[in-house]
Amino acid sequence: MHASRSIRYTDAGVSIEEADRAVSRIRKLARQTFNRHVLTDIGTFGAAYALDRLPSGRRVLVSSADGVGTKLKIAFAAGIHNTVGRDLVNHCVNDIAVQGARPLFFLDYLAVGRLEAPVAEQIVAGLAQGCRENGCALIGGETAEMPGFYSPGEYDLAGFIVGEVERSKMLDGSSIHCGDVLLGLPSTGLHTNGYSLARKLLFEEAGYGVDTLVPEINSKVGEELLKVHRSYLGAIRRLLKHSLLRGAAHITGGGLTENTPRMLPAGLAARLRLGSWPVPPVFDLLRRLGNMAEVEMLRTFNMGLGMILVVSQRAESRALRLLAAMGEPAYVIGEVIRGRRRVVWA
Repeated sequence: MHASRSIRYTDAGVSIEEADRAVSRIRKLARQTFNRHVLTDIGTFGAAYALDRLPSGRRVLVSSADGVGTKLKIAFAAGIHNTVGRDLVNHCVNDIAVQGARPLFFLDYLAVGRLEAPVAEQIVAGLAQGCRENGCALIGGETAEMPGFYSPGEYDLAGFIVGEVERSKMLDGSSIHCGDVLLGLPSTGLHTNGYSLARKLLFEEAGYGVDTLVPEINSKVGEELLKVHRSYLGAIRRLLKHSLLRGAAHITGGGLTENTPRMLPAGLAARLRLGSWPVPPVFDLLRRLGNMAEVEMLRTFNMGLGMILVVSQRAESRALRLLAAMGEPAYVIGEVIRGRRRVVWA
């Protein structure tokens, strides 16, 4: 069973190209508000703001905001609401961890058509669990009841995180060099990206439901799609503690192709080797159902890698040992090369 033509993300109503154009326009507007405390541009994983007035100030706040996206549709259909909060917290934690930041506090925004206390409790239980797991305080948020705005039984969920890092220890790409090694850390599955396309393929093209058992993935569709977005904070903090980490990229919307270059300085590219890490069966299933070209898969999904880390060649063995000691699988997936800031596939 597969589509007669190749299906792309745009067929599910999502345009990566239009998103890039929107960010380009938004960047110009946001820059007009910047002052000397702002250390990062629009488009980095987290936004860095120096607390101290002097340029050499030590304390930097790193913040990020995100949502769960159309993964929420799976939660609605399955009637399971206690995992999406963990998804949200972990996603936001990863976005600031890649710049070396330790999470401090988290706020949420929950918007519903009609508030149902048991559902809200499940959602916040997931948020609280995610915050506990990452050593982060859930200190506030907003619950907005908006009759007529959302369909019955549906809601939207967004999160906002603030962390802290010493300026001298920020991961900003400046320490990445040609020849450095790229390590890939596995994802649990789709994490929180590509769900508009995944839903189109699984529910519209294949005709599955959330309770459909698919032997190809040895799981029910809903169970597979609700696997929690992992936090990589522990792995990143472990390598930072030993001064081994030179850069990191959180693989989210835009997949490996779009996210990996975001950590690189000008003049360097990432060469990734296909086949150097195990790809979970769900991605093979999606590829088959959509008759999707490999290039489209790589710029839409994480393909089984939720985080890419950069270490020096000299540090490679020690970094792998440290990760293995904490039960974190890691794969050597490529290296940093000279070139325009992009991914080169080998």
